[in-house]
Amino acid sequence: MTEATERDSREARERAAAEQESTNERAEAGEAQAELVRESGAGGSDRPADGDEIEALRRTAEENWNKYLRAVAELDNYRKRSARELENVRRYAAERLGQGVLPVRDSMEAALASADNVDVKTLIEGARATLKLLDQALESVGIREIDPAGQPFDPTKHEAMAMQPSAEHAPNTVITVVQKGYELHDRLLRPARVIVAAPVPQGEA
Repeated sequence: MTEATERDSREARERAAAEQESTNERAEAGEAQAELVRESGAGGSDRPADGDEIEALRRTAEENWNKYLRAVAELDNYRKRSARELENVRRYAAERLGQGVLPVRDSMEAALASADNVDVKTLIEGARATLKLLDQALESVGIREIDPAGQPFDPTKHEAMAMQPSAEHAPNTVITVVQKGYELHDRLLRPARVIVAAPVPQGEA
């Protein structure tokens, strides 16, 4: 056998071996794919039927929707209840003040009814009693009097009507209260109108 013939024979054997190896690989790949299909089919047999799964999802969705509706209803009820309470606060905010002022009115009405039959001293005493009732009514709702006579001038609570030189008072001291002020808790309703001491000019002390 010549060298060319041997080479051709060897190449033919190599091609045949390569073809056989390729055929074996394809066969193995086919078997592996078949095995995957069989395993997939076996695993799928344990899952619930499509109809059962859909029914379970439907029930879950319905439960979640009902929970949402209940939450919305509760929130709406809370808003309505809060609105009613706020309206009641606005409408009846002066209830306590009204309860305190009514006795004052009764006292004044009684004093006027008997004015022709009492002396001046009795009228004055009645007026003082009425003023005391009014002060109590104001205090019951947190309204306090500002009477700063003799105190340092406070621009946040006092309104200076005039400055008056005084040797008896330190500068910026309230000498006279022209009109008392009032505050509601920590809110100023009306400043006290006052006359404030000023330094005495030199040569006049």
